[in-house]
Amino acid sequence: MNRSAEAVGGDQRFMALALALGRRGLGRTWPNPAVGAVVVGNGIIAGRGWTQHGGRPHAEVEALRRAGKAARGATLYVTLEPCSHHGKTPPCADAVIAAGIKRVVSALEDPNPKVAGAGHARLAAAGIDVDIGVGAEQARRDHAGHIRRVRDGRPHVTLKLAISADGKVAVAGRRPVTITGSEARDRVHLLRAQSDAIMIGIGTALADDPLLTCRLPGMEKDSPVRVVLDGELRLPEGSRLMRTAREVPVWVIAGANAAAEREQTLAVTGAHIMRVPNRDGSFDMSAVLKLLAERGITRLMVEGGPTLAASLVAADLVDEAVLLRSPKIVGADGINALEGLPLGALIDSPWLERVKSEPLGADIWDVFERK
Repeated sequence: MNRSAEAVGGDQRFMALALALGRRGLGRTWPNPAVGAVVVGNGIIAGRGWTQHGGRPHAEVEALRRAGKAARGATLYVTLEPCSHHGKTPPCADAVIAAGIKRVVSALEDPNPKVAGAGHARLAAAGIDVDIGVGAEQARRDHAGHIRRVRDGRPHVTLKLAISADGKVAVAGRRPVTITGSEARDRVHLLRAQSDAIMIGIGTALADDPLLTCRLPGMEKDSPVRVVLDGELRLPEGSRLMRTAREVPVWVIAGANAAAEREQTLAVTGAHIMRVPNRDGSFDMSAVLKLLAERGITRLMVEGGPTLAASLVAADLVDEAVLLRSPKIVGADGINALEGLPLGALIDSPWLERVKSEPLGADIWDVFERK
């Protein structure tokens, strides 16, 4: 169907709104994707919706509920194909049909084998005009976690590194040091809120005693699941992670031979212990990511340390890298960003390309994405 430039522009504008609405759910809807939806009748927005916390209600149902009778004969803009299968809720495609929607503009086909075009087909069979592909590029970014988990059985991995001008992430002795300014730190907290889980290695947990929560005003409740790779279960019960494990979930991934007594001790504090076979103190990162995906994690942020970062880079498991470059100098005895690897192994890798670079105060925020 040929559409005028004005109509196409309207589609793009309303889809951009749907995408923005969907991003409100990032980090809060797993294992479901964070979808956005807008109902438009005669050029007027009648209803808006996004996937709610915990993954239900779905975005389409929310938008249709808010639109009410105005949905009849209207257009629905949605960032991912409406589901066509019975899960914990009835199919969204059936709700769209029942509401009397005349046209559906969908950014992407859902790669989930339970959907995979069946939702679009059901809508078309009911006489609804279906257009697919508006806003697809941004939708692929927004739904990267869902897509990666469905297709590869692992989460979308974002590696965050705060790096000094001389390529260091800590001072000698692996002691922490403040590298970036407040603007960059606030952006990191937002990135945490948009992630399902955040992962560090036991070295970082012991050296920094981090909290790993989102501390932006009013967003503390949006803190991600906190994951620690701890082969021998050395995480102290008195650490800030353990002291807050009943408030914000802490998952500890231990080696197969870690002491059962230590597991019981940490479990009493509220931590959830999982085991993955490890060898010579090292984990198979593919196995770790598979385990997290099985637990529903779709978007994983990795904050440290150098050993964990290097293992992910070496295994080609980094889908997105966020580098916060500071003008500060740490010194030659500082700790390199990637243990045993040059920084070029990440930023000059053949599978990543820089897609964004912007100043944040005195720092530079660089984003690399998988090609």
